Amino acid sequence: MSNLILLFLCLFLGFFLRKTKLFPQNGHLALNAFVINISLSALSLYFIPKIILNFQVVFPVMVPWLNIVLAFLFFSFLGKKMKWPKTLIGALILCAGFGNTSFVGIPVIQSLYGESGLKTVMLVDQPGSFVALSTLGIIFANFYSGGKSSFSDILKKILKFPPFIAFSVAVFLNLLNIEVPLVIDDVFAKLGATTVPLALVSVGSQLKWQKLDRDAKPLFWGLLFKLILFPAVIFVLYFFIFNQRGQIIEIAFLESAMAPMITAAIIASTHRLEPKLCNLMVGIGIPLSLLTLAFWHIVLKTSGLLVI
Repeated sequence: MSNLILLFLCLFLGFFLRKTKLFPQNGHLALNAFVINISLSALSLYFIPKIILNFQVVFPVMVPWLNIVLAFLFFSFLGKKMKWPKTLIGALILCAGFGNTSFVGIPVIQSLYGESGLKTVMLVDQPGSFVALSTLGIIFANFYSGGKSSFSDILKKILKFPPFIAFSVAVFLNLLNIEVPLVIDDVFAKLGATTVPLALVSVGSQLKWQKLDRDAKPLFWGLLFKLILFPAVIFVLYFFIFNQRGQIIEIAFLESAMAPMITAAIIASTHRLEPKLCNLMVGIGIPLSLLTLAFWHIVLKTSGLLVI
């Protein structure tokens, strides 16, 4: 219960601080930078060395990759049918193709599964969401905006990104079974603990509602795909076709139902892919996802698949 209170309180505080102008303009950028570069790196170094590597870890890692590939196929087809412009199709692919697996995912999963659930979140977020966004995400953003970005440029960005470096070190420690000294491990835990409150305050400060007008139909399809259709595909694929069970699979499934990723929306906007639609996808998608996530959690319970 305390985690749920923290979730809603921090969202409200971010919204309140922006509305009352107690929060500096674009102050969320500083919070985002700290969370992405420091907090998430610390979480990787704290949790990844402790993960028992087995076949099931593939499933959370694959969620973001399946998300962006299916979004590309779905909106490419739908866009042609609807005769949408190229920029609109690109915006929907990016915004509906990546989930908010860390900023929203971490507090939600922590409230449901406790600290142990964050190990799986790191698998979804680092080799999943981040690498997929840094590769396929950038490629799609460039293609639909008419820009160009070389393979070497993309590779340099990945290799220089602090969370990726931290994740690589953490995997190295895990594979070699190297135990991190307790003092250092405690530092990683305390730095990682800043992720949830700072991320939620940042998200709350960015929540904005705008008039829909011509964006109503693409917004509907974008949120329908991200919050309902894609999780439904993962639900059937993981639980029934692959016949998988357990906490890792449950968390992977719930992560598939997260709201659109803020970073993906920012990348789409900076590439001039319908910035207003991107803001609407995030601004409406995040609060709406709290309801749809509750729905999917009820589906897990009533279907007898939930192990917690």
